[in-house]
Amino acid sequence: MLNKIVTVAALAVGGVILSKQLKKSRSYTGMGSSVTESLDVDVPVSTAYNQWTQFEDFPQFMDSVHEVRQLDDTHLHWRATVAGKEKEWDAEITEQIPDERIAWRSIGGVKNAGVVTFHRLSDTQTRITLQMDYEPDTVAEQVGDAIGGVRMQAKNNLKRFKELLEKRGAETGAWRGTVQ
Repeated sequence: MLNKIVTVAALAVGGVILSKQLKKSRSYTGMGSSVTESLDVDVPVSTAYNQWTQFEDFPQFMDSVHEVRQLDDTHLHWRATVAGKEKEWDAEITEQIPDERIAWRSIGGVKNAGVVTFHRLSDTQTRITLQMDYEPDTVAEQVGDAIGGVRMQAKNNLKRFKELLEKRGAETGAWRGTVQ
């Protein structure tokens, strides 16, 4: 009997802690949560930006992304694993300024929006900052968010982008158009 009481008490405490963490992780943007990560890469800003515009290459460094199809200059179709389940959604590029920023929002499916910015640190070094707002949909997504899963994934994706780009030393393509 005592073991059951201890177990119930532990579960209750865990639930309270998780609930507080979920409330703290909520952003003020209308979406449930937000993550911001930055990383410096040892390539010129144009190289980092140009490679990021190669959306169909994202599965090479984003481990949960299976496919990104560029439908036109401003629309993408994503297929990825989110909290252990495969999901698909469409996104719209809302702003794109060469060597500076790319902003997007989902227009169906997984709710997310964000911006990636490129900051010239020197002729051979760039800071990339990814800021993303998202809405955890299922309990599994909410728990993953509360324990920092999305933040860790974003950080690891940026590290793999850095490794890929620095190893290659050059971009695989570029799209230099502007979207406003």
